[in-house]
Amino acid sequence: MLKFKKIIAEEISKVTNIKSEELETYIEIPKETNNGDYSFPCFRLAKELKKAPQIIATDLKEKIKIVEPITKIEVIGGYLNFFINKEILAKETLEEIENGFGKSEIGKGKNIVIDYSAPNIAKPFHIGHLRSTVIGGALYNIYKQLGYNVTGINHLGDYGTQFGKLIEGYKLWGNEYDIKKDPIEELTKIYIRINEACKNDEQILENCRNNFKKLEDGDSYCLKIWKEFKDLSLKEFQKVYDLLGSKFDSWNGEAFYSDKMPEVIQILEKTGKLVESQGAKIINLEDKGINTPCIIEKSNGSTTYATRDLAAILYRARTYDFDKALYVTSYEQTLHFKQVFEVAKLLGIDEKYTNGLEHISFGMVLLPTGKMSTREGNVVKLNDLLNEAISRAKQIIEQKNPNLENKDEIAKKVGIGAVIFNDLANGRVKDEIFDWDTILNFQGETGPYIQYTYVRTQSVISKAGGVPSFENVKLNKLLDEYSIKIIKLIYNFEDILKQVTDNNEPSILSRYLIDLAKAYSNFYNENKIINDDKETQDARVYLTHAVGEVLRLGANLLGIEMPDKM
Repeated sequence: MLKFKKIIAEEISKVTNIKSEELETYIEIPKETNNGDYSFPCFRLAKELKKAPQIIATDLKEKIKIVEPITKIEVIGGYLNFFINKEILAKETLEEIENGFGKSEIGKGKNIVIDYSAPNIAKPFHIGHLRSTVIGGALYNIYKQLGYNVTGINHLGDYGTQFGKLIEGYKLWGNEYDIKKDPIEELTKIYIRINEACKNDEQILENCRNNFKKLEDGDSYCLKIWKEFKDLSLKEFQKVYDLLGSKFDSWNGEAFYSDKMPEVIQILEKTGKLVESQGAKIINLEDKGINTPCIIEKSNGSTTYATRDLAAILYRARTYDFDKALYVTSYEQTLHFKQVFEVAKLLGIDEKYTNGLEHISFGMVLLPTGKMSTREGNVVKLNDLLNEAISRAKQIIEQKNPNLENKDEIAKKVGIGAVIFNDLANGRVKDEIFDWDTILNFQGETGPYIQYTYVRTQSVISKAGGVPSFENVKLNKLLDEYSIKIIKLIYNFEDILKQVTDNNEPSILSRYLIDLAKAYSNFYNENKIINDDKETQDARVYLTHAVGEVLRLGANLLGIEMPDKM
């Protein structure tokens, strides 16, 4: 497919002697169609060329040769606006649909590690974990679509002081709870109860800390209980992952690194930066602008979350040779990752790895009453939410289309799709107030709206008797404003995916799919698709097919399945 931005950048480069690769990054797509197809902001060159942007734009217009596919260049303010031959645009775009749309090799030869989901063993998989799971899953799919070699890691919270607490609670009251029947529910009750006990009795809290130290030291009793809790929890988590369609390449959690932490401590000791403070071992980071020290070993000799993350960085650098390692967690962990990424520079690994560490933070999911907490027992379980979404979707489908076959299967796609899209529709850093009515609203800019638009494309194709052969499509029948708007959106699909990975922001793709669905709705309302003119019908049906393909691929990348009927 012709790269129009590249062609424009090369023509500007010829008259400015500035590298086309740099110029290409400045080129924008104007919001208003009458401002052309591509726009070059000349203020970017003002410092280098020592002229006002408008003068630069006028000079460039006079010097640049108009070559195919450019049809016209205009100056508006300090912008140089380029118009592209619409028939060439249509041909280039729709040929891609014919030849396997969306394949890319932008990331060829580059390795990406994404650490996401990471629920805590023996705790409810609640809606707070939904964000990490779906943001990480979408990034995994999109990087892969762009040709990167991606490894998805579910870094399970299967270690730490919480297990010392659970073990103590189990010792004290285990016979009062039927853990095998409803493991997460019963373990949560024990966890809430032991936390209350710890608040009132310092000795119980000390016993909990000692239990975790025993676990680290390989105590057989503690290990046996820990493994039982983990196995039961993973079975429960898998029910949620099956509903969401989530898959991982590695399930190595914190416990996996228990035998890899001594090496981290040895390396840090050799640097002379690991010092003792109140019995604990810490790295002071004040010279890096971080006032809170990074605790590597507690006063009782047990390790910390930071130690395990450092061991993971060392292991992942050696195992995956990553160019980027993304950590998809809430913004509450911003300080933690600042500390860990700074300390990682002391591990003696190549700068490539420490430069590639990125914390992909996201806002919290809040209840209308405030923050959720397992300790306080006020969480909305993800399993309950997803099943409720499916149930509500089925009720709506039964009202709208009572004779529809496979209602359960379609309700699952619509309900789960609504939840996932709701989570990915807005920028990831915003806090999200969880509200049933909002999350399951089937009107407006939602997952079901995109699914409905896709179903409409399939219905049109069916009424037309199938997708016409591309060779028979007369592209001059697709030059009206409604068709061209769709074609331009489809042409920019790869660029949208690149924007997602540049910013690690899946909502860019979500917004794009809404824009494409709206553009098709306008096209559908303004252009009669099934009509007596066979050439017009074939062209419009083929464009409908193209929209369906892009909506399906884009939704799949977000983790949403498309129903054929609704």
